Amino acid sequence: MPTLYVENVPEDLYGALRKRARSNRTSISVEVLSLLKENLPTEEEMARRRGVLARVLRIRSRRPLSSGPYPTTEEMQREDRLR
Repeated sequence: MPTLYVENVPEDLYGALRKRARSNRTSISVEVLSLLKENLPTEEEMARRRGVLARVLRIRSRRPLSSGPYPTTEEMQREDRLR
């Protein structure tokens, strides 16, 4: 597994990280890995997101279903305003 070293971390950021690690009862290294996992998507995650977006766009591009025997909400609102 690769090792990552980070230099020149600002004091306030390091303090916040240390405080968060203590509150979660973990080491700073474990906390950094946890934050990276939460906030940095992998290629698999990006592929999944692209798939979801493609499905959403496909659904949005479909023609709306016919209103059938009932008026649409827009038609009902217009009718109500005309009263």
